[in-house]
Amino acid sequence: MATNIFINLPVKDLNASVAFFTQLGFEFNPQFTDEKATCMIISDTINVMLLVESFFSSFTTKPLVNAHQANEFILCLSADSRAEVDRLADAALAAGGQSVPQEPQNEMEFMYDRNFQDLDGHLWNIMYMDPTFAQQPATPEVAAQ
Repeated sequence: MATNIFINLPVKDLNASVAFFTQLGFEFNPQFTDEKATCMIISDTINVMLLVESFFSSFTTKPLVNAHQANEFILCLSADSRAEVDRLADAALAAGGQSVPQEPQNEMEFMYDRNFQDLDGHLWNIMYMDPTFAQQPATPEVAAQ
C-alpha cells in the first residue's frame, strides 16, 4: 500500500481558501469537509488539509506562524510541463495569491519553477523537471550543484 501524506495548513477563512484553490483546479474530498476543515486533493496519495486556525490550534500547543511574516516551509508540487507551471502560477495570481520575488537561480534548462503565496501567506512552488534529465548519468557539474 502506498503511503499517503496529509499536509495540514491553518487558514483564516476556509470558504475563501476553497474558492482560491478551486480556481487553481483542485478538488476537495467531501468526506473530510465540514465548517472547520476540508481535504484538498493533490494526487491519489497527497492531500492538503485546510484547517480553520482555531481547529488547527487544537492539534498543537505551539503558536501558529503568521505565514505573511515568517516562513514555515515551502510546499513544492511538480507539474507535467512548463505550461502547467505557468497555468497554476497564473491562476494563483488571478485568484488573489501574491507573487513571490525569487533570487535568480542557476540556469538549468531541465528545470523550471514559479512561486506564489496563497491567501494565508503559505509559500507554494510549482516545478517542472524534464524527465529525460533524470535518465542521464550525472556529470561532475550537475553533481556539484
